[in-house]
Amino acid sequence: MQKQIILFLLVLFSFQKVNAQKKQLLTSEIISQMKKVADWQWTNLETAGWKNPKKDWTNGAMYAGMMAWGRLADTDTYYKKLIQVGDDNKWNTGRYRLMADDYCVGQLYSQLYTIYKRPEYIQQFKALADTIVSLPHVESLEWKNGIYTREWAWCDALFMGPPALGYLTQATGDAKYLDKSIALWWKSTAYLYDKEEHLFYRDSRYFNKKEKNGTKVFWSRGNGWVMGGLVRLLSVTPQNHPERKKLVKLFVSMSEKLASLQQADGSWHASLLDPESYPSKETSGTGFICYAMAWGVNNGLIPYKKYESVISKAWDALSSSVHPDGKLGFVQAQGAAPDKVGYEDTDVYGVGAFLLAGSEMFRLNLAHNDKSIVAEAYNGSSDSNSQTIKVAWPQVVKKVKVKDPKQLIARDAASGQIVPLNVSYKDEKITGVYITTDLNAGASKFFEISTK
Repeated sequence: MQKQIILFLLVLFSFQKVNAQKKQLLTSEIISQMKKVADWQWTNLETAGWKNPKKDWTNGAMYAGMMAWGRLADTDTYYKKLIQVGDDNKWNTGRYRLMADDYCVGQLYSQLYTIYKRPEYIQQFKALADTIVSLPHVESLEWKNGIYTREWAWCDALFMGPPALGYLTQATGDAKYLDKSIALWWKSTAYLYDKEEHLFYRDSRYFNKKEKNGTKVFWSRGNGWVMGGLVRLLSVTPQNHPERKKLVKLFVSMSEKLASLQQADGSWHASLLDPESYPSKETSGTGFICYAMAWGVNNGLIPYKKYESVISKAWDALSSSVHPDGKLGFVQAQGAAPDKVGYEDTDVYGVGAFLLAGSEMFRLNLAHNDKSIVAEAYNGSSDSNSQTIKVAWPQVVKKVKVKDPKQLIARDAASGQIVPLNVSYKDEKITGVYITTDLNAGASKFFEISTK
């Protein structure tokens, strides 16, 4: 009997060790996948050329993902590429001044300004935003008379416009841009949101349309745009903002509905209520939904236990769509409704969704490793610098359950490489452990502290 118990404990220990190694591998694998996809996309743009202008919404969505990746990448290469985009655009927005698609690029400008504090990055976008804020916005959102050039009359606009204004508030400290974005968010929601289905119509042309199976037409990417825009808006909405709870309630309702519509392959097909008519997985809608749900868990809006399997299956669907060379497949072409898609189909906005999803999946996996403490270093300044991250010893003892710091090891969570872990003392008593690291401007590094 004693031998059986010992054997059982050995098997259990081995199983736990393999699981810990698997989690470490998975975390670094997410970073590896993100790098592969980001690098393929830039190489493709530089060799095959840009399909659309650099101010275009398609590229604006890609920049959103590239900014998230740039923060995690252990190099400033990607930020430099994005600054070059701004320079090429002369830091201006698109042709139609009040069309959300044409100022989606404002998200990039505001986020770069938050790091580098260069006034020219937001000067022109701020002037445009001042105009947007001053307008009455009293027109109907019915799809006629070019309404999309003046109002957020289609659900995609909720990814393009609200975060652009919200990030400008973050950059300038002026709340009027965020407040206007939330007010206009509710105008679009009142018009396009189906309260029974907890989903958004693409625009008024789809109110009475039906799929082949007789259901309403709700587009996967369209609702992905909404979910992605909603969490980006929430990310810059203060906890005490009077509209925040209402935004969170909408997010929770949509998350519950979308979780119920996930397909066996882990994705959301192009048509949410008629997936059989579009049997292939679709990675742009899936990417934005995965991103939003993972962000929601990471920020305490929805529970990990309820959504972990949904999010993990979605990420598996996304990562299995990456070609060996880094090309992301199964991205539905530009459009306004569900359509067919295949392995070879790709586009830049799908890459943006993938990188946003990966950035939150990385954090999600780290946060839910019960055997380690995660410490983050972030450099919010415009210059590279060295930072020291400290973790109090009582916290280490409680989480990792060790009494001797010699039992500990620290790893760079992105690469898996072991890094020096130092111990601090006061009056010969251990007060904590610390890691010193170099950081590029706008960069984050995560470290896992665990037993050897």
